[in-house]
Parts: sequence; structure tokens; C-alpha cells
Amino acid sequence: MNGAESLVHTLIACGIDTVFANPGTSEMHFVAALDRIPGINCVLCLDETVASGAADAFWRINRRPAATLLHCGPGLANALANLHNARRGRSGIVNIVGDQATDHRPLDAPLTADTEGWARSVSGFLRTATHAATVGRDAADAVAAARTGTIATLILPADTAWTAGGVPGAPIKDLARPIPDPATIADVAAILRSGEPAMLLLGGRTLNDASLRQATALAAATGAKILAEVFNARMERGQGRPPIERIPYPIDAAIAALAGIRHLILVEAKPPVGFFAYPGKPGPLWPPDGTVHTLATIDQNGSAALAALTALLEVPPIPIVPTPRPAPDTGKIAPEAVATSLAALLPADSIVIDEGISFGRGFSRFTHGAAPHLWLQVPGGAIGGGLPMAIGAGVAVAGSGRRVVAIQADGSAMYSIAALWTAARRQLDVTVIILANRKYAILLHEYAGVGANPGRTAMDMLDLGNPDLDFVKLAAGMGVAGAQATTMAALNELLTASFERKGPFLIELLTI
Repeated sequence: MNGAESLVHTLIACGIDTVFANPGTSEMHFVAALDRIPGINCVLCLDETVASGAADAFWRINRRPAATLLHCGPGLANALANLHNARRGRSGIVNIVGDQATDHRPLDAPLTADTEGWARSVSGFLRTATHAATVGRDAADAVAAARTGTIATLILPADTAWTAGGVPGAPIKDLARPIPDPATIADVAAILRSGEPAMLLLGGRTLNDASLRQATALAAATGAKILAEVFNARMERGQGRPPIERIPYPIDAAIAALAGIRHLILVEAKPPVGFFAYPGKPGPLWPPDGTVHTLATIDQNGSAALAALTALLEVPPIPIVPTPRPAPDTGKIAPEAVATSLAALLPADSIVIDEGISFGRGFSRFTHGAAPHLWLQVPGGAIGGGLPMAIGAGVAVAGSGRRVVAIQADGSAMYSIAALWTAARRQLDVTVIILANRKYAILLHEYAGVGANPGRTAMDMLDLGNPDLDFVKLAAGMGVAGAQATTMAALNELLTASFERKGPFLIELLTI
């Protein structure tokens, strides 16, 4: 058994059943081992940014890691933007990065790079294999780290893969996430009993139906407010679930949402700050005279903390009044109209991937009446995550009948458009809605926010016309059927048809 074969046996033993791959020469022995040893679903991606974004969403759906297969340092570099998003979303991923053979590295061949240096910025676990005999143990350690919700990167020099003497590593038992100590829970209970203006800020794994119900009951009993973080890895939403809103993205709206709060209580959330610095605006979003308290850190079990807090305060559950499901909107194309139609037509148990950027920013408050669904965002802000995440979600639920719906801005779609090819090859049940305003609209808003004065040259750099992008043709070139919609009636018809068909479908919605 060589090192690569011991790696595959270890991954399977540790529960890894999916690899999103873009391999090269250094990884050929690993590829050969994947071919010889059954048990891992190998998903080819045409770019490493697709592989890393797909692995991110796979974790968010299944709460267990997939692996990526990346080619040397430059391949890892291609994956970094979506690994940044995954790190911010606290996703567990096992990166297998091929590298120059140990005795070849000193020759400084063209692909030789500081692979460890690039990996360090996104990895909670990082190791370079040194011998075939220890590759299995290294892999087991990497999977154990990834299962805690971190990115684990194992760099595999080619000779450690091809050399004989590999030994499979033994799976390592998962460690339960710690629950905050009783004193912390008692302190927060006292704050809520005080009657002073308080807010529960939820993030991480607390955005599930049960925890949202507990937070809603706490708010009803104590008068506290509830918000979620601006960008969240995964939120359970829809009819019958508490209609929780997020902190708004625009700086002034965010400050207004937290105005008057004396006690900001974090539950698997970070202290909220502006996405960028803006002249004359504060960085922290909570009031200067407010105090930040932590009920559960991002590494603790916030759901258990909410349950303990509910029990300590003897707060009874309260019924959730379902938001009525709307009818499809047939008026003028606008953000609220598109969101309303989505809420009306979305199939139950769908997975929504939200990279709608500026046009889709306000969709949340208009979609509470949709059928129960998961809503995934791009928590790291590195655009281009949406389409790769749709691939990972599609692979995670393949064969289940669940639909993936990607709400996708046109500019950011071009960062990772190659994801469509994988959707076609795997015949994933994915509906892509391209919100085509033919500009980087988010940057037009940011221009105003930072007080800059754009001229002709600047405006040209924010315009996606001349020539116009044709997403229907781009999709067709990669095997994905699609159509363009210029009215709400056409959008409604195409959405309905796409939800009833098998395989991927793209809708280009002209919003200009």
C-alpha cells in the first residue's frame, strides 16, 4: 500500500465520501487510488474556486466535511477566496493539496510555491506530510480537525503519495462543543430580568428552528429584541418558523437597528461592525453606551445555552403564527416583486443560495411566507461563492428531490461561471436566477458610502455592458438549459417550470 492508498482508506474510514477535485500531475497517485478504492464520490470542477465553494456548502448542508483535491500552491491560491468564505462560515473542509516531491522541491520548478504560507491564512489545521507511513495518521488528524468546523489543509508531496509503506489512520472520536458555564447563563438571565433594553444577536448554528423558537420565546417574555448577523452560513426559514431578520448591510440602517440597546448579547455571534470603514461613521454598530455580553462564543454550543437560559427563566414556548404565503407578483420587476414570487413558488425543503448582492439584498423580509427552506449566504464577502455553493448543495442532496435555488448577481456570477459545467455534468437539480442589471451595482452604492465622486473612467469600471453578457448562451455552452425573462409573468412561468424539471436550469432576469 502506498501513501495515496492509505490516504483514501483513511478518508473513507473517517466518513469522507465526497471529493471536489481539480487535480494535476502531483496528485496523480491520489487520483489513481481514488479509482482503485471504491467509496468516494469524485466531483470534477473546472476551477479550484468551484471546488472550495462546493465543499463549503456541502458542510453547511450535511454538517460533515468533504475533501477538496487541489494542484500545488497555485491551485490552492485559486481556491483561497471561497476558502475565506468557508472560514468565515465556520465550515469544515479537508483540503488535499499536492506538492513537489521532497527531493524535487530544492530545484525550484515552475510550480514550486510557498504552499504552507498561502494555506495558513485560511486553515485552522495545517500539516505537510513527510513520509508515506504517516500520511494516514496525518489524514485522520485533518478530518478530526475539520469535523469541529474548521478548514484542515494536508499538503501531500508527490513522493509521500507514491512511496510504499502507507498505513491507514484510525478515526478520531469527535469532541462535543462545550456549553457555557452556569455562571455565564445566570448573568445573562439577570440582564434579561432587569428590563433594560437588550438584544439577542444570533449566529453560527443557532439559526435553526428549535433555537429560533427559544429565542423568540425569550424575547416575548423579557421584551428583548432579536436579530441575526448580517451574513449567515445557514438559516432555517419559511412558514411555521420564527421570522427573524438580520442586521441590515447599509451602515446607517444597521446603526438604527441597534439604536437604544443597552445590552447586546452574543450567541455564537461576533460583535457587529461595519463591513467597511466609512468617513464620519463608527466602526462598531452598537450604541457607544451599550455593553456587549457573550452568552456563547462561536466555538461553544449556543443552542444548548439558549435552552438552558429558557429553562432558568422558566419561559414557556409560544406558538409561531405562520406568515401567509403570497401569490406570485405580476407587476413591475423590482426586488420586492421577485422576492414575493420566490416566496410564492419555492418548493418545500429547498435550499436557497443567496448571492443576490444589491438587487437581492432585501429579499429576506419578503420571503418569510415561503415553504420551509434553508437559506445560505456568503459570510466572508468574497464574491463568486454563490454558484460553487450551489454545486456543493446540489451534490449534498442529490437524489433526494430537494431543489437548490441560486439567487445570483450577474457580476459575481462571472467569477465562478465554470460551476455551471459541473451542474450539467452531474445533472444537479439547481435553478440559477441571474439578476442581470449589467453593472457592479454594489460598488455604485459603495461609492456614495465612502464619499467618492465617480467620473467617466470610474463609471466605466463599474459597468458590465459593451458588450452585454448573455448568460443564456454562456449556460448553453456548458450544457445548462436556460431562458431570459423580462417580465414578472415570464419569471413566474420559468420558475415554476424549472422547479418541476430534473437537472439544472438558468433564468436570466433583466432587472435594468
